[in-house]
Amino acid sequence: MAHPSEHPHVVVHPPALDGSRRVTLGEEALGIATHVDDVAEILRLADLYVTDVEESDLVEWQGGGPDDWPGLSEHHEA
Repeated sequence: MAHPSEHPHVVVHPPALDGSRRVTLGEEALGIATHVDDVAEILRLADLYVTDVEESDLVEWQGGGPDDWPGLSEHHEA
């Protein structure tokens, strides 16, 4: 885990073929997300309380932003 005086570097990786995205903290894998809410929950479980994962400077979105979940959108529509 990052030292308290350091800013953690969380990366949400580009979507996999199934649309899921890996979430890492430095070299540590934190989990797999299928929705932006999953990213917030993964960070909470890692004791990183980020109030807005979509706009936070602590979260780097690679291969698309927080709205990019190709192949998974049909699972989250009402």
